[in-house]
Amino acid sequence: MQKNIMNFDNVYINNWASTVGKKEYEGPLRNTFDAYDPDEYFGCDSFEKAESEMVRRNINLLCGKANIEFDNIDLITGGDLVNQCVSTSFAISNTNIPFLGLYGACSTMIEALICGSTFIKSNNVNNAICFASSHFCTAERQYRFPLEYGSLKTPTSQHTVTGTGAFLISNNANKIKIKNAVIGRIIDNEITDQNNMGAAMAGAAVDTIMRFVRYCNNDIDLIVTGDLGIEGHEIASSLLKLEGMDFSNKFLDCGMLIYDTKRQKMLSGGSGCGCIASVSAGHIMHLLETNKIKNVLLVGTGALLNTNSVLEKRHIPAIAHAVYITSEE
Repeated sequence: MQKNIMNFDNVYINNWASTVGKKEYEGPLRNTFDAYDPDEYFGCDSFEKAESEMVRRNINLLCGKANIEFDNIDLITGGDLVNQCVSTSFAISNTNIPFLGLYGACSTMIEALICGSTFIKSNNVNNAICFASSHFCTAERQYRFPLEYGSLKTPTSQHTVTGTGAFLISNNANKIKIKNAVIGRIIDNEITDQNNMGAAMAGAAVDTIMRFVRYCNNDIDLIVTGDLGIEGHEIASSLLKLEGMDFSNKFLDCGMLIYDTKRQKMLSGGSGCGCIASVSAGHIMHLLETNKIKNVLLVGTGALLNTNSVLEKRHIPAIAHAVYITSEE
């Protein structure tokens, strides 16, 4: 491993699956998701149980698509936004698969892929499932106010995605390959507004993108960030241009893709662990599979705050991890 870039020569994405909620399915990417449930409770009696059920269903769906049994999975890596990642723990508690629970805020999906890829590269693991999830109602209760409070949102606010995405990665050769990764560094731009996490995360996204571009000569068809939203994407684009990096229409954001922000009245767009997880395991993988793009830099962005840090009026430090994925004939 170089200081900035991790290299993988035997890590392949063998399959993927995405499951979302009603609002996400009503957005422009509806045809790229594998499943959705119009019931925000997913048949359960609490939102927290609903998130676990959504994850459980999606992992089962992934294994069904890949025609693989739990006995042949060596490792699961993943997490969510609920305290101590309990949505994840309950979702996979009956799988009997070794598990690494992760928390990187909304960067968790990419962190999970990096961890899983590292184990496969070392030849200690053959097959791993990597995933992340979020649920609008659990996130609101966790980070802001219970829905019953009816708090108003500012124009820079983002809507937490109810969704999950999961990948089966393996050392079994396949068309789609994870070639590189960048582990993020914590960037603190002294943002304190919890309703403007896009601005808080923009600097971290730019730092990671610049590190990859400067140390790799790889072709890039798309750079896709996790959930900067409209506000954060504009800031990141401006910062990159100041560094002489104008990616123009190659630079997209999952938080802007998953909703029709005007029609669905989503203000600055989507956020949450499930944002990049569901969009990448749906829309982005569809582009790679159908050869509409050959390579993509997926950049998961995370705002590292909690309720206590907000009440203490502390800054919102941020991080961004990235994986470079290619589709080869």
